[in-house]
Formats: sequence, C-alpha cells, structure tokens
Amino acid sequence: MIGFIRHGVTAWNKEGRAQGSSDIPLDVDGIVTAKQLACRLANEKWDVIFTSPMVRAKQTATILAKKLRLEVKEDDRLRERSGGLIEGTTEAERLEKWGPTWREQDLKFETGESVKARGLDFVMECVQCNADQKILVVSHGSFLKRIIAALLEDQTYEVKIDNTSLTVIDVEKKNCLLLNDTSHIIGGSNGNRI
Repeated sequence: MIGFIRHGVTAWNKEGRAQGSSDIPLDVDGIVTAKQLACRLANEKWDVIFTSPMVRAKQTATILAKKLRLEVKEDDRLRERSGGLIEGTTEAERLEKWGPTWREQDLKFETGESVKARGLDFVMECVQCNADQKILVVSHGSFLKRIIAALLEDQTYEVKIDNTSLTVIDVEKKNCLLLNDTSHIIGGSNGNRI
C-alpha cells in the first residue's frame, strides 16, 4: 500500500509559475497544510516515508516524519518532471514569449515517458524492498498524476493533484482507495473515494 502525497504549496504555485526542476521552498501556507496532513496521518499506521530530493518535497516529508516518528529516505527518481525553458514562467508569459502553440514546441521538457519509466521503476523496487509495509511517497503534481494513472493502467486517473493531497493505492491489486484527498485542510475536499 502506498500513500502518494504532493508537497505543500509554494509561492510559485500561487503565482501559477511552472516549477519543474527549480528548487522552490514551501511558503507559510505550505508548512501549515503539511502540519495538518501530519496530524491526519498520525491517526494511521505508516511504516516508511520516501521523498523527492527537491526542497519543497523534503520539507513536506520532514514535517510528516517528525509527527509520525519515521525516517525520511530520499530518492532522485521521485523528482518533478523537468519543465525545460518554461520553468519560472506563468501561462501569460509563455503565451507572450512562444505564442498559443507553446505546448507543441520543443521547449526541452522531460518526456512523459521518461517520468513514467523512472517513477514505475521506483515503485516496483520500493514495493519489493518494503513488502507488507505501508509506504508514504512525497513528490510533485505532474510526476504523481502520471505515475498514478500508469500504476492503475487507466488514464482517467491522470487528474490534477492538489498540494498536500493524499492518494492511496494498493499497488499489487491495482486498486485506488483514495484519490486527491485534502479533507485535512480547512475547506479541503474528500477527494474521490474509489
């Protein structure tokens, strides 16, 4: 069983800036919601936390680990998809610089296939090495939406993943138990209980 968590919110998230491989820290709200998620998870049994090495994910994982009294393990395969030339830009800035077809241009993004390959490699190794354990994985929105859909072999699960949301998957049964749940945040959503 894996609980997939998107890192807490950052200033760039709020500004609508593409983060990708840019190493942006949590803002105050990101820290608060990570603490709210930690309180929620403290009522559950989790065995290990893996995180992307990027600061926003590591900060989120560290907050969770402190409350859950678990060690944080970093894995580079959990990093966000590289956004190439668009990193640091807003949608308006992309439209101004590259026009309405910017998504179709070669702006040096990491391919979706590359993201899925490294993500699935991590998950398979993680499940094998941590048999019968409940695993938390802290990563990034673009990365997580691709991995969740790939694990479930169903593109309808490739949805926007909210900051500090929890998605729980039984990897062996390819069963999504909870999708994009933010009920621990005031005004958050119960996500989709599957």
